[in-house]
Amino acid sequence: GDADSFCPVSTHKCPFGNDKLSGIPDTSGDTYKGWVFKWTNYIKGYQRRWFVLSNGLLSYYRTQAEMGHTCRGTINLATATITVDDACNFMISNGGAQTYHLKASCEVERQKWITALELAKAKAARMQAESGKPREVMRAKEEQLMLGSKVEDLSTCNDLISKHGSALQRSLSELDNLTLTGEAGEKIRQVTERATLFRITSNAMINACRDFLSMAQTHSKRWQKALQAEREQRVRLEETLEQLAKQHNHLERAFRGAAQANASADSKSISGPGKGEVSDDDDNEFFDAMEEAPEFITVPADPQFHKRSSSNVSSFNSEICQDDQSVRILLVPLKKRRTRIPDKPNYSLNLWSIMKNCIGKELSKIPMPVNFNEPISMLQRLSEDLEYHELLDKAAKSHNSLEQMCYVAAFCVSAYSTTVYRTGKPFNPLLGETYELDRQRESGYRSLCEQVSHHPPAAAHHAISDRGWTLRQEITVASKFRGKYLSIMPLGTIHAIFEKSNNHYTWKKVTTTVHNIIVGKLWIDQSGEIDVVNHTTGDRCHLKFAPYSYFSRDVARKVTGVVMDKTGKAHYVLSGTWDEKMEFSRVMQSSRGGENGTEGRQKTVYQTLKAKELWRRNPLPDGAETMYYFTALALTLNEPEEGVAPTDSRLRPDQRLMEDGRWDEANAEKQRLEEKQRTARREREREALNQRSSSVPHENYKARWFEHTEDKITGEAVHVYKGGYWEAKDQGKWEDCPDIF
Repeated sequence: GDADSFCPVSTHKCPFGNDKLSGIPDTSGDTYKGWVFKWTNYIKGYQRRWFVLSNGLLSYYRTQAEMGHTCRGTINLATATITVDDACNFMISNGGAQTYHLKASCEVERQKWITALELAKAKAARMQAESGKPREVMRAKEEQLMLGSKVEDLSTCNDLISKHGSALQRSLSELDNLTLTGEAGEKIRQVTERATLFRITSNAMINACRDFLSMAQTHSKRWQKALQAEREQRVRLEETLEQLAKQHNHLERAFRGAAQANASADSKSISGPGKGEVSDDDDNEFFDAMEEAPEFITVPADPQFHKRSSSNVSSFNSEICQDDQSVRILLVPLKKRRTRIPDKPNYSLNLWSIMKNCIGKELSKIPMPVNFNEPISMLQRLSEDLEYHELLDKAAKSHNSLEQMCYVAAFCVSAYSTTVYRTGKPFNPLLGETYELDRQRESGYRSLCEQVSHHPPAAAHHAISDRGWTLRQEITVASKFRGKYLSIMPLGTIHAIFEKSNNHYTWKKVTTTVHNIIVGKLWIDQSGEIDVVNHTTGDRCHLKFAPYSYFSRDVARKVTGVVMDKTGKAHYVLSGTWDEKMEFSRVMQSSRGGENGTEGRQKTVYQTLKAKELWRRNPLPDGAETMYYFTALALTLNEPEEGVAPTDSRLRPDQRLMEDGRWDEANAEKQRLEEKQRTARREREREALNQRSSSVPHENYKARWFEHTEDKITGEAVHVYKGGYWEAKDQGKWEDCPDIF
């Protein structure tokens, strides 16, 4: 029961159905493999060869086993020509010495290869053409809006093609089943075959369009965010220059006052300093005059201001106040965090050989290699809930509890935005393992997690911000592997407390489902309902995460919610998606009406004002697809840091080896750590047995930084932070920490 639980690794699935030889991958991957007959010579004729299409290159081998060491030939498709000879034959030539005469096993198989080759050729030619051109900046927001409109049209067309194509195929299949003879039967057979080929080509086009849609939306939003960031930076710089101008004006006035006072003192003095001499009192008089100016303005220590403008402002500061210690502007540079980790290695693993005996079992009891992991622990993943901490900052400033509820609900949804592409599982923490996330200087908060229980596995989390809020939770994860999908059910309550208003909120997490575990492209869905409750005022927000449905006309990953006061009156309506953004609208009037809902009840109709944006997901860093799809925050979580506790996840050796790409060593180290944990548990059990035999009361395992108590709000047995960690860090005293690594 000490091993890590399952995290799946994807295998590409053919969108045209099952195929024994090969399958065209979705366009998120560039590899297509399969057996094809290749013309060798007049003696041997056509011989079966293993062909691999990857990154615009078509290579072939005599056998699959040769892929690791002996390539028999390669053609670059960017400059190649593809010619179809007859029903099964086709030819590929680069115009030079390389020409492949190929034959597929059937016409459908040939068409699959032709479609894959044409797509790969177009992509390779486009990449070759763009490689020598500089990237251009988007011209204006109008062009982005136009692109968005066209992308929406493309998405609609994709859905219609898929829908009507499937309907056509069903109709033709039904027609084919009719008992017809002669010429009519032959015509129906020909039409059915042509429809099958059309569906193959259409599906390939749909996949390409879907990827184009995703990439266009991603790049459009990335440029919009960059443009907005530049605008905000310009405003901050303008404000800073205005403040510096005022500051300079105050200094000039103070200097003139000091000079006048000095001249007056010199005229009354019998003997003052001679020409070329310096008075020891000049500086003191200058400082006294400065201290008489209460309207003196300092530069704001905004975290973004530190990051973008600290060097410029520091130079201004040194010129204006180089001799004035009483009004020194201190801008301490923030620590520069890393923006990359080593790329994920491309290691293959037979998933089914591991999973076929695990159906129905608790996943935390299934031993798993690191190949299914991502190089962070569950404690670090839990800390990622603070990715959008600024929502809690805004909630803390809110004077209205219902508006505050909107920000808390948006924060609740934002925690899932990091999961949309993250199909790897985090490392199961060892008992006593901790993780600190100190962002007090950058963002005002400090966070601490500790693994407080091993059976069942439970992690306690406590974060406090000097901007007026506290977040705490204890989460236990239950999970089941059901053959085709994996269900992950987080158990536990999350608490958010705001210092100024004393409002205390609680909510729970929804169920996460990982689909296509064995075959197909992995994808994540979140589904369920959440009640965010303000126990101080009685306000409530009911959030609904709609499960994905192929037949639904709604946008995927949809989230809706209603904010109500203690009487049940609706004040705000929330809408959006858990992977992109959330908006809120003020309710002006509500009534019963509209279409009937479930069980014949009428739906409530809300008349609302124009929606405003509450939250929007940050774009992923460049190259995220090769770095486990980590966000900017996630890339920094496992960055080595001095002064942390010896039990900190950053010091876990198997996790560090995996991040460095040394997976074989990581697997060996993982087994050593798990065995060490089992040995420690057996030792505790022996001690407990001895204590019972000697009539000494047995004490269960106690967490180091959290104490077990009953929650006053929910009545649940939970672990609550008891203090002392940050003080121990300041003093460097870690003697009471267990040796777990």
